[in-house]
Amino acid sequence: MKKVRSPFYVTTLIASAFFMEMLDGTIIATALPQMARSFHVGPVSLNIGMTAYLLTLAVFIPISGWAADRLGSRSIFATAIGIFTLASVLCGASGTLTQFILMRILQGIGGAMMVPVGRLIVLRTAPKEKLTQALAYITWPALSALVIGPPLGGFITTYASWHWIFFLNLPIGILALVLALLWIENVRGNEVHPFDWLTFLLGGFASAGAVYAMEELGGEGGRWQLPAAILVLSLLSGTVAILVARRHPAKSLIDFESLRMKTYALSVYGASAFRISVAVLPFLLPLMFQIAFGLTAFQSGLYLLALFAGDVSMKAFVIQTLRRFGFRRVLIVNGVMTAASIAVCATIAPSTPVLLIVAILFVHGGCRSMEFTCLTTLAFTEIDSSRMSRANGFLSAVMQLSSGMGVAVGAITLRLVAHANGHSAMVPQLHDFHLAFLLVALLALGPVFDSLGLPRNAGAATSGHVQPELEAAH
Repeated sequence: MKKVRSPFYVTTLIASAFFMEMLDGTIIATALPQMARSFHVGPVSLNIGMTAYLLTLAVFIPISGWAADRLGSRSIFATAIGIFTLASVLCGASGTLTQFILMRILQGIGGAMMVPVGRLIVLRTAPKEKLTQALAYITWPALSALVIGPPLGGFITTYASWHWIFFLNLPIGILALVLALLWIENVRGNEVHPFDWLTFLLGGFASAGAVYAMEELGGEGGRWQLPAAILVLSLLSGTVAILVARRHPAKSLIDFESLRMKTYALSVYGASAFRISVAVLPFLLPLMFQIAFGLTAFQSGLYLLALFAGDVSMKAFVIQTLRRFGFRRVLIVNGVMTAASIAVCATIAPSTPVLLIVAILFVHGGCRSMEFTCLTTLAFTEIDSSRMSRANGFLSAVMQLSSGMGVAVGAITLRLVAHANGHSAMVPQLHDFHLAFLLVALLALGPVFDSLGLPRNAGAATSGHVQPELEAAH
């Protein structure tokens, strides 16, 4: 009989898989010029490799929960690790751009299954009172990957070659695969319904089309008609997908039952605006530092270390903060602080002291980390085990789509601001960046307004927060 490992071992394994997936997404950026020379193409052409991975994630994430219920969480998670690891090796062995794109698509299929199913395993393993700690714990290695990814990619690219960036996943993937087979139970869903293929196809086109159109509209190619048409078709496809899903809510990929809960709906609606806004900063800040400040790519990257250091450091305070103040108050107050920290970026200029810039970015990183953890945890506080896979699958797709659109929204915002100021976005000016930061800060207030409708005791069973009047009654 299989020996069941403790939740700590399982959570550590899931965290390692998250680290591998996140490292792959951050380490590649520094290698693009060398990869372009290797494939005999321009560096801009390699964006399609990153876009292909993102589109594949957006399309295939919704199928992960259904597959885990039907075939078992261990089977899908282990298969996803195997696909991701094999695709990583094949990416490193690619000799042409076409081969690389195809392997990135394969890698995206593995990533689309690995991350949401890994989170589902943690949700099923951890008790409600330990949910915040477990979800925070699995994000620590992922956040550390954001810190070490760019410098590690630069080191490997400089002193070896870009191929080793992908080969690096091989030992991590093999170890994770073996431990997954040994430690994780192959839990299946109690009720496995037929797969909602029509909603999957319509929603997949809507997701992929929206990401592609937003990226094209954020570029400087000058052709906006086709991306705009694709965006409109994507919105129509998404609308039809919702209408089709409502006809069969019991088997739909869209979890309408969970959406009736305010705690879950908040993590879908208001949180999506927040995810888009905070994903803009890692895109706009390096551009501002290099274009408006005249810094090198390495110098601008060092500034971002302060942002990610704030991310990691705040995880140690999440549990205590939630226990003292509760989800509602933390989401409102910390949400305002996060938006304010984005707005403060509009005051940064070349004359701003380095330590002050570092402090601003560190505070923003800490605030956004707190908000992320609270939003993700709150979503599952009222979800029972029978609906966990559907709720997680749908939310994972929403999270990936909204986070993936951050760069495109940042590019579009900067482009519109530049044109409004009467010049081309090819060479944006400092005040263009400042105005873009202010607009993005408004978007970050999404969960703040959404949280006003939460009951004061929302998620209390998970946070451990007891209202003062209830303490006095006891």
